[in-house]
Amino acid sequence: MIEELLKDAEKRMGKAVEVLKGEFAGLRTGRASTVLVEDIKVDYYGTPVTIKQIAQIAVPEPTQITIQPWDTSVIPNIEKAIRESDLGVQPQRDGNIIRINLPPLTEERRRELVRKAGKLAEQARIAIRNVRHEVMKELDKLKKEGGFSEDDIKRAKEELQKITDKFTKKVDELLSKKEEEILTV
Repeated sequence: MIEELLKDAEKRMGKAVEVLKGEFAGLRTGRASTVLVEDIKVDYYGTPVTIKQIAQIAVPEPTQITIQPWDTSVIPNIEKAIRESDLGVQPQRDGNIIRINLPPLTEERRRELVRKAGKLAEQARIAIRNVRHEVMKELDKLKKEGGFSEDDIKRAKEELQKITDKFTKKVDELLSKKEEEILTV
């Protein structure tokens, strides 16, 4: 029972780190990436869908992203969604293709992105701590119900703290790597 709780906690904390990795991938650095636009929601015949579901996205140059929708009638909707996103870029229509030229990041924008990365990392840390808190409650409940010795519960809590520390350290490593990537001109 205790072993299952710890494995579940590790799995859930791992998911928090994976979500953070995905969020960081969507944070703009100096280079173009399809991840920047693929999850932007677009109104497609009354249904919100992601750009990656309705178009082909490519990076022909290091500072440019192209979006080629399979249904050209949705181009204005894609342009609108990109303008309203927090990317801070203007899409340009080129026939049936939408081009997004990414300007170099200003010092102010870089600092803003670092702050945003810090907030995302803190959300991941909070998610990890919440998992720890829930499992601690479960361990206390097992202790009250009996069936497990106080030493078993104490060892489990120590192991849970080690797991928590491991994932918190991963979050910190990801954050410092992302900050360095953003601040590199």
